[in-house]
Amino acid sequence: MAKIVALGSYLYQSALALGLLIAVSNLLTAPNYVAYSLFVSIVQFADIACFQWLRSACSRFYPGPDEESERAERGVIIAEFIASSALCFLGVVAAALFDISLWLGLIGAAVAILQGGGELHLTMLRFRQEFRLFSWLQGARATILAATTLAGAALGGELGHVVAGVLAGNLVYCLAACILSRRSLPWSHIWDGKLVRRHLAYGGVSAGASVAGVLAPLGLKTIFASQLGSAAAAGPLLALDLLQRPFGMIITSLQAVRYPELVARFDREGSSEGLRIELGRYYALLTGSALLGAAGLIALLGAATLALVPLALQASFTRTAPLIMLVALLRALTHTLLSTPAHLQRRLPAILGLAGLDCILTCAGAWVTAAFHPGAGTAIAAGSAGGAATAAALGVVMLRRQPFIMTWWPVLASVAALILAWLSTDLFASDLLLATSVALAAALLFGAAPSLTFLRWIAR
Repeated sequence: MAKIVALGSYLYQSALALGLLIAVSNLLTAPNYVAYSLFVSIVQFADIACFQWLRSACSRFYPGPDEESERAERGVIIAEFIASSALCFLGVVAAALFDISLWLGLIGAAVAILQGGGELHLTMLRFRQEFRLFSWLQGARATILAATTLAGAALGGELGHVVAGVLAGNLVYCLAACILSRRSLPWSHIWDGKLVRRHLAYGGVSAGASVAGVLAPLGLKTIFASQLGSAAAAGPLLALDLLQRPFGMIITSLQAVRYPELVARFDREGSSEGLRIELGRYYALLTGSALLGAAGLIALLGAATLALVPLALQASFTRTAPLIMLVALLRALTHTLLSTPAHLQRRLPAILGLAGLDCILTCAGAWVTAAFHPGAGTAIAAGSAGGAATAAALGVVMLRRQPFIMTWWPVLASVAALILAWLSTDLFASDLLLATSVALAAALLFGAAPSLTFLRWIAR
């Protein structure tokens, strides 16, 4: 049940983040909102640059197979975090070269460190499988940050007040998290150069794979913009921005609650029969949930387009959105599910190679198709889907490196839900209400049984 609550905390955090973005955009003037958006982007980049490698290493090596290894890992992780924090403050010097004020640079570095520390702390709790405390702290973090950020925007209405609210929220949360988890994650002073080298090697490669994952959408946006022009490319680019988020949320939240147990069992048991069964369920859970999410998106896509997409962009958005959704689905599974054996066995070239292959083939498919069908947004989207599918097909080979026992029926039912939902939207395209109703009914009918099975697996 604690894992179900953890999933709920992810949904709560995502919904609150979206609401906060809308509220802040309405409270600030346009210039101040642009400055706030730039501040958030810079902080996120600093967080990824300085701490993503450490979170990746933590997700594979912490806590380890026994209490002694946990103390050693925790001591090294704390020391590495302090060193990375010092590097983050050095970034203030670089920011000064771009005429960013010293006070804003210092606040940005402090926020990046506090956010990076908060994420690392939550990662450590999650991989210790303390999901109750994790869920409570994640929900509290989202609430505190939303409240202080909104307070800053409402009281001052300009950048200084907003970033002060962001800083205050992170300080309050980190203090509360340290107090509440002092028994679960006590301070450790152990240092081990061998562990540091292992963390740097694995974490650096994993962070590089994350960067490759970010580069693919950027490459696709560049191809769409160069081939279609800024006006015509707006629809496909909006589809890219919107349709990647649901799959990221689904896959990330499920991986967060199931992957820690797999890592612990692999380190303890190796390729035992129990691990093979759980690994197969993990694959079925991620694949089936992503497919059911795609079925729901396809069913609601027409109505959402009319309600949310500007009229001028609706035609191009509608033509490209289903194919871009397929790209997002395939890439989400490639970067999480297909790379699992490589992460468990710490095969660093395979981790980076799969991420690079996905990035290259997805963009190459779009570029080659654009060369043969210049100015055709749908063809470019189809080419990118073909490239992503090719990368996924090649990545399936990696699954054979780690034996597993697959539970197929929930996946097949989810495939049926997606196919029927997609066919319904095409068959009844002339009647939006009928198409949406039939597609949703198909998704619910074929998705109900696998969804209950997935929930039972998560709750175990």
